[in-house]
Amino acid sequence: MHHWKTGAAVLVLAASFASAQPQFQAGGNFSLAYPQKDFKKNIDNVGIGGAGHFAYRFGRSPFLAGASFGFWIYGSHTRSVPFNEYVNEVYVDVTTTNSFVMGHLIFRVQPQAGPVRPYIDGLLGFNFLSTSTEISSEDSDWDRDNKIAGSNNSNDAASNIGFGGGLMVRVYDAASRGREGGLQGVFVDLGIRSLKGGKAEYMTVREQEEGKFVFDRYKSETDLVTYHLGVSFDFAILSHSAGE
Repeated sequence: MHHWKTGAAVLVLAASFASAQPQFQAGGNFSLAYPQKDFKKNIDNVGIGGAGHFAYRFGRSPFLAGASFGFWIYGSHTRSVPFNEYVNEVYVDVTTTNSFVMGHLIFRVQPQAGPVRPYIDGLLGFNFLSTSTEISSEDSDWDRDNKIAGSNNSNDAASNIGFGGGLMVRVYDAASRGREGGLQGVFVDLGIRSLKGGKAEYMTVREQEEGKFVFDRYKSETDLVTYHLGVSFDFAILSHSAGE
């Protein structure tokens, strides 16, 4: 009798997992990245960019795991210079752009239900910093894409670890309308992340005097605090048995 009850309980548990809807979360945001500590001493600009994420929820638990990827520009300078020393009548634009790319594994704790869903994140990943210069034509009618030449001046990568948190507020609820699969909800996502970055080499550009720019090269830890505002989506894929 005892074995029969144990077997029945296992079958019920297995059926509940088989009929559960795999839950996923995805989103994108606009983000501002503020350098911290030694990084801030060398870079006085705020990074402007955005990021996206994708995560999987484990059953009906509050635990999710996934990945995020983002891109920010923390400085861009354009100056107009003669094409060369022999052709002073023709000018080109020289643009130097400082940017960084970040990628993370995300481990998130967030309630599955409710119109307001706070969350806490643990993050582990990298920060790739790059400086590049591009020469382009001033006359857009002469060259459709304007680009004449370009070069990468500096790039380096560093490890990145941190934590974050935020709040999602639901603005659309499909699940309440009886939908079991597909889009379940749309949320406004407001959050913050504090990131401890390893040491990396990077460059900045400053105007020394009118028309002349100087490249400064630094090496420091790359700590950041980012703030984001975006949209997130919850969606589900019906298991085979649930659709029967």
